[in-house]
Amino acid sequence: MPTKTAAQKRAQAKVEYDAFLAGCPSRQLLDRISDKWVALILAALGSDGPHRTGAKRAGGPRAMRYSELSRRLAGVSQKMLTQTLRSLERDGLVTRSVTPTVPVTVTYELTDLGMSLHLVMRGIKDWAEAHMDEVRANREKYDASVS
Repeated sequence: MPTKTAAQKRAQAKVEYDAFLAGCPSRQLLDRISDKWVALILAALGSDGPHRTGAKRAGGPRAMRYSELSRRLAGVSQKMLTQTLRSLERDGLVTRSVTPTVPVTVTYELTDLGMSLHLVMRGIKDWAEAHMDEVRANREKYDASVS
């Protein structure tokens, strides 16, 4: 039996990823990206974040300062935002840039990998916004039948 190179082992493992298996690394990744704060951070950095009624979307992705992200993500704690940004940076979805100013300026920006995920998440976000009335009606109907 011939030995495999590290690249061959990685290629074989990639083919064998199966999120239905408890120990599969892709399950951990699915858990990470299904978090609401991840979705909202990706949307904000991709310029899909909240906009005033009647205002046009700001366009494509852009870098944002930590404080700007914090303001756009209503309800996120400082601890949760920091943890989420660190995990996204670790996964290679976001880059963190530090500019030595007074005070120090820290900005976050989507990587190419993060942008590819942003496009998928934007579709889910758009679907949720388009179908929320139907979901609400179904919830009310269900709740009335269970009561």
